[in-house]
Amino acid sequence: MINDVISPEFDENGRPLRRIRSFVRRQGRLTKGQQHALDNFWPVMGVEYQTSPISLETLFGREAPTVLEIGFGMGASLVTMAQTNPHQNFLGIEVHSPGVGACLGTAHEAGVSNLRVMCHDAVEVLENMIPDNALTMVQLFFPDPWHKARHNKRRIVQMPFAELVLRKLKLGGVFHMATDWEAYAEHMLDVMNQIAGYKNVSESGDYVPRPESRPLTKFEARGHRLGHGVWDLMFERTK
Repeated sequence: MINDVISPEFDENGRPLRRIRSFVRRQGRLTKGQQHALDNFWPVMGVEYQTSPISLETLFGREAPTVLEIGFGMGASLVTMAQTNPHQNFLGIEVHSPGVGACLGTAHEAGVSNLRVMCHDAVEVLENMIPDNALTMVQLFFPDPWHKARHNKRRIVQMPFAELVLRKLKLGGVFHMATDWEAYAEHMLDVMNQIAGYKNVSESGDYVPRPESRPLTKFEARGHRLGHGVWDLMFERTK
């Protein structure tokens, strides 16, 4: 695995450009199990970043509805989704290698064959690798809320990003977001409502109940017990 999640960019004078990122690279120490998974299962399920579009049919060895998840953490829920939906392809993106290793190990134990993973900036992957009109769903669950006002600009859900996702979705495809920060949920709703081509699938025009397609995580279940809220947003591409 090439452990470089950000492609360097330079101006006309060769000076590095600083791009606002929605994540901070936290390289925790790999456990022996995670390192074993990276060494042994990355060649099977891992996808290296490239600057040209890929064929999803070639990548998965078949033509099937493809779900892209951004920021899968340790990958437990992503593997569960792949295991319970063998008719779909799943491509997961995560910038932290311990999470990638954990996901690979869990996927191997589960025996899933419809999952591929990447370790790179999801914006670059969407811009350069994913063809337009290719995805059935894009999932973004519990992204960093960047709750301090001066950091709000780092939130991944902004107009340019949501428009990028729109181009990558098939007609009828869905952008599914979830957050446990109400202020971020309101921000997401405001951004999505401004973009022509999306339709909120919520009957009330705001949030939807957690769908069966999103597994309940231990973290989320604990939050519910403590009285914390979770907000799911689902927007369909209509044109």
